[in-house]
Amino acid sequence: MIFSYGQTEISHLQKRDKALGAAIDAIRPIEREVNPDLFSALVNTIVGQQISVKAQATIWGRMQTGLGEITPQSILSRTQEELQSFGISFRKADYIRGAAERAADGRLDLAALHHKADAEICRELTALDGIGIWTAEMLMLFSMQRPDILSFGDLAILRGMRMLYRHREITKPLFEKYRRRYSPYGSVASLYLWAIAGDVN
Repeated sequence: MIFSYGQTEISHLQKRDKALGAAIDAIRPIEREVNPDLFSALVNTIVGQQISVKAQATIWGRMQTGLGEITPQSILSRTQEELQSFGISFRKADYIRGAAERAADGRLDLAALHHKADAEICRELTALDGIGIWTAEMLMLFSMQRPDILSFGDLAILRGMRMLYRHREITKPLFEKYRRRYSPYGSVASLYLWAIAGDVN
């Protein structure tokens, strides 16, 4: 599955921002994979923290082979040591088991998150050990397909803005100016800013 967007979002961004609009025309449509299963996306994100994309893919493949479907139940059926045997650290195994426990006992209602505002989703996800704001934002974009996610904590987004608008630095007030300009389609703007920055992962 890829992130879904179309002419409505493109027309809005091109109308609101000529520089971004020109980049959209030059880059053409972008296809970025999404994982609609929020729990497995969350686990995969924790696995990928502070390691290369290649290493993440290798470990994720081992986990899928070893566990089958990545669910709270399949995670909790394995010991901490068994989870580590897939190639993750003790701390990451602890984070993943903690998320599985909260999802299994209802403290984290993943289905209910889809009916909440972005800020509330971010608060609930960052309450989990191992999940910071940037990680929560990436889950909202690449799992939940929220339409208006633009992350100030993403270095490639900031690099794309600097390149597109020829700024030496993107301050928070400047970032907020662009965020308001792109809204309510910040997620599509993010896709193109990543492409401008040369981030293809």
